[in-house]
This record gives sequence, C-alpha cells and structure tokens, in this order.
Amino acid sequence: MFSIQWSRKALKQILKIDRQDKETIFTMTEALVFWLNCQNVKRLAHRSDYRLRVGRYRIFFVVKEKVQIIGITEVRKRDERTY
Repeated sequence: MFSIQWSRKALKQILKIDRQDKETIFTMTEALVFWLNCQNVKRLAHRSDYRLRVGRYRIFFVVKEKVQIIGITEVRKRDERTY
C-alpha cells in the first residue's frame, strides 16, 4: 500500500477549486493508495510521471516504488494547454 504526499504547489491549487470538485478530487486521490487498480490513470509520454482524470481536472503525480509514496505534484483544470 502506498502513502500520498501533496506538494505545496498542489495544495495551493486545490484551495482555489470549488468545494464539490475538491471533494471529488480528494476521494479519487485517496483511491491512489491502491494505484495499480485505479482507472483513469495514464503514464505521460516521455516523462516519468502519471496523470489521473477527475472530471475537468487532472492530477499529476509521481510514484516512488522503493518507498511506496505517491507524490501529488500538480492539480490543473483541463484546457488546450494541459499537456
């Protein structure tokens, strides 16, 4: 089982999101503890991080296998510049 660590940047970004979307994001990121079984997770091309789709938002994260930590690096609203 993995543990979740939020970066300072991701926490600042999530504070700006409305309450309903914020609750959904927290619920979906809690499911990342068992991230091998999660849906809507994709490894980004030519990068070492992953993204999780949550409605209009994308959660970008890094998985550290040796210490079993998932580091949430960014929460961004989906637009034409997301990737």
